[in-house]
Amino acid sequence: MPTILVVGATRGLGASLANAYKSDPNNHVLATARSADPPPNTKNLTYIPGIDIATPDAGKKLLDFVHTKSISQIDVVIITAGYFATESLKEPSFEAEEKMYRTCVIGPTILVTTLANDSDLLNSKSKVIFVSSESGSITLRHESEGGGNYGHHASKTALNMSAKLLSLDLKERGVAIAVVHPGFMRTELTRGVGFDKFWDEGGAVTPDVAAKSLVEWISTFDISKTGEYWAPRGPADIGTADAVLGPKDQLPTPLQLPW
Repeated sequence: MPTILVVGATRGLGASLANAYKSDPNNHVLATARSADPPPNTKNLTYIPGIDIATPDAGKKLLDFVHTKSISQIDVVIITAGYFATESLKEPSFEAEEKMYRTCVIGPTILVTTLANDSDLLNSKSKVIFVSSESGSITLRHESEGGGNYGHHASKTALNMSAKLLSLDLKERGVAIAVVHPGFMRTELTRGVGFDKFWDEGGAVTPDVAAKSLVEWISTFDISKTGEYWAPRGPADIGTADAVLGPKDQLPTPLQLPW
């Protein structure tokens, strides 16, 4: 029975991924929640309460839980936890940027290193997927979209670098690591920063649709692609793709993204 760990699994893409994986009775799904009172467990989905990835002890708390369940191997780790606050040249935010870095890059990096340093929990059968965004690609930034949102873009870029470095550290062990842009989604996160006005024009999909594409892509991902950056749903929702990469209708799906 494969063990799937979804970090940040109570809403948005994380919740959809947990539900998608639990639909296969052969999977054992572990789903983290910040709340001390997460949704009820089901036959093959177990919630791990009190895991806030932006805190220093998230990894230790997660390991403690895993040990109590006598889990010896995790087959797939997907880290979806994120935070997004808008900024502009006139209105940057030290506090918001700090929270984005803690949530989007520091926490995920430390959590994966914690798992990797615990015996054989991550091994040659393991895949680690960092949910990033095309917004973390320096190459894809273009004057047509302008600047701003410094913490959002830069924290995703930093996550991409951490994932690349972890892929080098863990390649000899056979642990496959990827960074993905799951697609532009119709979530409370994007609505909360006013991006719902771009949903239709930008081709935003529901988290369930994005999760289905991501689960399918993960099933084909292996060590031969470790350390790479992918858009499983292709270029359709990447606003600068035409300007930077060429006509979208000539680009493949899935699409490997430039750093």
